[in-house]
Amino acid sequence: MTSSSLLNARLLRTTALGVSIAVAAVSAPAFAQDATTDNAEDTANAIVVTAQGRSQLLSDVPVAISAVSAETLQNSGANDIRQLNQVAPSLLVSSTGSEANGSARIRGIGTVGDNPGLESSVPVFIDGVYRSRSGIGLNELGEIDRVEVQRGPQGTLGGRNSSAGLISIYSKKPDFTFGASGEITYGNYDYWRLSGSVTGPITDKVAARLDGVWVKRDGFLRDTTNNTDVNNRDRYFLRGQLLFEPTDALSIRLIADYTYRNEKCCGAIYVDNSVNPYIGNLNNPSTPLSNGLPSPNTGPQADGNNIINVLRDLGQPLSAFNQGYSRNLSVSPGRSYAGKTKDYGFSGQIDWDLGGATLTSITAYREYRSSQAGDLDYGAVDILYRAPSDDAYRQFHTFTQEVRLQGEAFDGKLDWLVGGFYANEKLTVRDNLRFGDDYGRFANCRIISGGGLAGLYSPTSPLCVVPGVGPATLAGASGASGADIVAAFTALDGLNDLGTVNDRYSQNGTNWALFTHNIFHITDKLDLTLGLRYTNDKKRFNASFTNDNTVCTTVQGLVLDDLTSTTSNATAKALAGALIGLSCQGNSTAELNGVSINSKRSEDKFTGTAILSYKPVDDLLLYASYARGYKAGGFNLDRSALKSPIFPFGGQAGAQALVGNLQFDPELVTSYELGTKYATGPFSAGLTFFRSDFKNFQLNTFNGTVFLVQNVNGCTADLAGADRDTSSATGACAQDNVGWGVRTEGFELEASLIPARSFRMTAGLTYANTKYRSNLVGTTSGAPLDQALRLLPGSNLSNAPELVATGSVAWTPEIGSSGLTGLVYVDGRMTSDYNTGSDLFPQKEQDGYAIFNARVGVRGPDEKWGIELWAQNLFNKQYAQVAFNSPFQEGATTSAFADPQYPGGRQIFSQFLAEPRTYGVTLRGKF
Repeated sequence: MTSSSLLNARLLRTTALGVSIAVAAVSAPAFAQDATTDNAEDTANAIVVTAQGRSQLLSDVPVAISAVSAETLQNSGANDIRQLNQVAPSLLVSSTGSEANGSARIRGIGTVGDNPGLESSVPVFIDGVYRSRSGIGLNELGEIDRVEVQRGPQGTLGGRNSSAGLISIYSKKPDFTFGASGEITYGNYDYWRLSGSVTGPITDKVAARLDGVWVKRDGFLRDTTNNTDVNNRDRYFLRGQLLFEPTDALSIRLIADYTYRNEKCCGAIYVDNSVNPYIGNLNNPSTPLSNGLPSPNTGPQADGNNIINVLRDLGQPLSAFNQGYSRNLSVSPGRSYAGKTKDYGFSGQIDWDLGGATLTSITAYREYRSSQAGDLDYGAVDILYRAPSDDAYRQFHTFTQEVRLQGEAFDGKLDWLVGGFYANEKLTVRDNLRFGDDYGRFANCRIISGGGLAGLYSPTSPLCVVPGVGPATLAGASGASGADIVAAFTALDGLNDLGTVNDRYSQNGTNWALFTHNIFHITDKLDLTLGLRYTNDKKRFNASFTNDNTVCTTVQGLVLDDLTSTTSNATAKALAGALIGLSCQGNSTAELNGVSINSKRSEDKFTGTAILSYKPVDDLLLYASYARGYKAGGFNLDRSALKSPIFPFGGQAGAQALVGNLQFDPELVTSYELGTKYATGPFSAGLTFFRSDFKNFQLNTFNGTVFLVQNVNGCTADLAGADRDTSSATGACAQDNVGWGVRTEGFELEASLIPARSFRMTAGLTYANTKYRSNLVGTTSGAPLDQALRLLPGSNLSNAPELVATGSVAWTPEIGSSGLTGLVYVDGRMTSDYNTGSDLFPQKEQDGYAIFNARVGVRGPDEKWGIELWAQNLFNKQYAQVAFNSPFQEGATTSAFADPQYPGGRQIFSQFLAEPRTYGVTLRGKF
């Protein structure tokens, strides 16, 4: 792996070189078009944002914000929020197991994992309307006016779940002048994209607009087993708007939109040591399986992994463990990644100038439903799956109402704003996750191949042991428990296509808030901004389970007493624990069939901001700010978090008594910033220094078996390494010593240069040191951190590169005197090393990389038509979005497979790949 320090140095050198080349390129058009500099200056100063609830020039807003124009979005090929990565260095948007759960991170902070119970740390607002999860922003966006990326907690105006920042997307409004536009795009992977819009007046008081997009593309991944491709595109988007302006003082805007997607997502491949050297020999079979040592030291070889033998012998081609970045998937026959998504809603915005104040009201109702099937072991052996079904989905019904009243007082010395917000969100998750057709034999072989019984291994035989001698040896080695142990192996061997029939989780959340945001103009040059918000959040939760896994209850009935008995021998105890654990993984048990649980929670918080800003001259702004934000607590919508799978629930009452284990606390953040902005003529720049401390940081981690949702806090006392050992019982902290657990600090630099009307260059650099505290605990009471997270103390967060640099160059020179213009556009994003897994295992590290997009074309007079050639990921850089523990695929651990290189033991790993190079041609027209 490339060392972080070396790569960071290389990145800085590369960035400096790129900027130097770009500046050199500026000189030619700059000298040729000095006469247009004044026009360029006007264009640069026309960037208007509404980050503080009012329209303000970007250069006058004392907050950290990036504004991305429609032209930049078009040149970069941005159709959803993922492409914002290329132009906003502090932002990282990725999607993994389901595009419904795409995650946005700012300054290294974001919501991790695939659990709809966790709200977004970086929410998405579209036309002022809150979207329930940021992954919804992965839909097509249609015609966009601008995107604002606000960095740092936005607790005053952004609400309860903008602890890291927020993304505001503004679509183009209807126009009272008739116009229409359209484009056709064709690219590799048989990519087709058709889009169009039409706008114009209906009367002199009413205008309308209609936008539409249709997209179809082959998948980037190939499932040869089922002769299909995965990660494809098949979607369409419609948005209609009406703008009613009966007077100069009143504007009413109505918006309705509908999105439909019918796509296969999201396949993964195994990580091998050509991608990550820390894989070592994890992907090698143990040859021979047994080391031949006398009992009790008999077991797999130290230089191989018994789980690879098991997977190979049950049908997984070994080539899949050494395929690098190949996009060929391993999928079980008949399994599917099919998914359907519907997202639609209505909103109405009223802006009314009352004379002494302006009233803004935004009312919205939205529905979102996404179903996603999957071969969730991500291999050819059928271990775990979710079948396509109309009765398996996640769904949000959301009603929101926001009212703001804004005006001036004391002869303009006070710019005041007061408002209120209400939201009702009804979340439903219905799930049908089941063990696959090969699970029982796989589980038995995992037990037999991984210990002193490896000499009995026979994957084609019942119980995965040699017929005759195998069961007899199992019985004999287990002493008086022998008959029960053999019967439990027999039961587990038949655990195939059992599990969840249709579990249902429901959460009804009600949130209301009152807020005020006021700018005091102390002098002509000095402003003080004070904001305060009170938020009340309530959630009611219930879940009902249907499950046909009777193997779990059978095995518990057979060997639970052998596990707990003081007379059972060590072999019996070890086998009993393994048999129950694998029979009842994730608390998948028929004992829960027909059981329902419920709970509720309520919280209220004050958040706010204070900003002191100073303009010594018109072109220069200096500011210092304090902000307090929070993200609401909630429920982990996963039954596996109720308890360990070993012991029974004890019926309805027992399950209900455990429901408190599903709750997690609200995330709190305190943030400080120092910043400056300079804007004059063709040049503008901004520099921000920041520090944010997070308490009760919400973390979602997949440990190879279940998802762990845990709050992370720090301890001011030295835990002497007790939070870094393999025990969950050590590492407690006195409650008085519990404090913040995550800190992000660093600086952001953004610059724009427009030396001529036809030339624009932008550059950005973010250094974010986003780390866990050196001593960590779980809850605010000081309970120990889960041992699966023992690598976290003192380490960088996942998906949090320390250095990110972005840059873009756009040149639109005139071609002769006919009115034709050219287009040359290039943008790039360079990222330093980071770890993609929230448990920070070294097998999940990603080397730094650079991604470049390019576009060249010719445009007609007044850009009435255009033809463009484009490429994204121009140099076809291969990298992983996220690496993760391959579900249930962990071999037996020996001394050769332990910390520090192998914190997961003989766990093997899979990865979701980023998109490859795409290229094509686009034809545009408008009138």
